[in-house]
Amino acid sequence: MDIKVNTDTSADADAGSAAVGRRSLLGGAAALSLGSVAFGATAQAAGAPSRSRPEGGRFQGKSVLITGATSGIGRATAKAFAREGAHVGFCGRRAELGRQVEREIRDAGGEATYFEADVRVDAQVRGFVDRFASRYGGIDVAFNNAGIGGGKLPHEMSVEEWDDVQATNARGVFLAIKYEVPHMLRAQRGVIICTSSSAAEQARPNSAAYTASKRAVQGLVKSAALAYGTKGIRINALLPGTTDTPFVRPPGIPDADWVRYKQAWGPLNVDGLERMAEAEEIARAVLGLASDDFPYMTGASITVDGGSTTGRKMIQPSAT
Repeated sequence: MDIKVNTDTSADADAGSAAVGRRSLLGGAAALSLGSVAFGATAQAAGAPSRSRPEGGRFQGKSVLITGATSGIGRATAKAFAREGAHVGFCGRRAELGRQVEREIRDAGGEATYFEADVRVDAQVRGFVDRFASRYGGIDVAFNNAGIGGGKLPHEMSVEEWDDVQATNARGVFLAIKYEVPHMLRAQRGVIICTSSSAAEQARPNSAAYTASKRAVQGLVKSAALAYGTKGIRINALLPGTTDTPFVRPPGIPDADWVRYKQAWGPLNVDGLERMAEAEEIARAVLGLASDDFPYMTGASITVDGGSTTGRKMIQPSAT
C-alpha cells in the first residue's frame, strides 16, 4: 500500500465524514490520505459486583464514573482505573461494545458496570449519574470524555451537524457536571476531568465545529473550578493530541499498513515526539490528574499531545 500526503484538508475531511459519520476524525491532525482508503472510522446495570478485585492500587475502592468508554481513550481509561482497584461505571450509546468492555474488565478481576446512556439527553445523563452513585455509594472521580467529530468546512456543514457536535461535546460535559456536582457536594470532595482536545489550541480548516466545542469545554472547566474549588471539588481539562483509536483509524486497515501509515504521519504532524499517542498513554494522564498527586491543581488545561501544539520546526526555503 502506498502512503501519500494529501494537503487538501477539505477533500479529506469530506471523505472521512462519508466513511465514519458521527465518529469521523476531526482536525486534531493535518489531513492525510491512506492510499485508496478513505478516513473512517434500555439503561442497563449488570449483575452483582465482581468478587475478585486487584489488591492495592491508587484508586482502591474509589468510585469512578466515565462518559464515553465503549472504545478509544475512554475504554483504556476505564480499564486503567479498574486495574488500580476502582469501581468503574461508564456510559455510551453502543450497548454491545459497552457490555464487551464491562466483561473484559470483570474477566481481568476488576469491577465495572456499563450503563446505556446518550450524553445529549438530559434525562439519560441524570439517570446514569444517579444510578452510578447509588450503586457505588457516591462519585469520587468523574471523567467526562464522550465526544464525536464532524470534519467539514463551515459553509458545508448543516446546522443540524453543527448542533450535534456542540450537543455531544460541550452540552454533554455540562450535563455531566450538572448532575455529578450535587453528589460531590454532599461528600465535600471529588475530582472531575473533562476531555477537551489539542484541537482547541490548534485549529484546522475543517475543524470549526469540533474546535469550538472543545474550547467551550475549557471555558466550562475554568468557571466550574472557581465555583466549586472551596467545596473540595477539583475540575481540570485534558487536551489529548491525535491518538491511535477507532476515532482516527479507518476500519478494515491491516495492522501492518496502519503501522506504516503512523510512521509516515508522525514526523509530518507532531514536531515534538513525531508519533501518535497510544490510548493507554492518555489514560495514564487521566489517572495522574485524578490522583492525590495534584491537590493544588484546578481550572487547568493540561495538554498531552507529544508537542504538536508547542510549535513547528522552521523549514528554510532551498536556495535557487
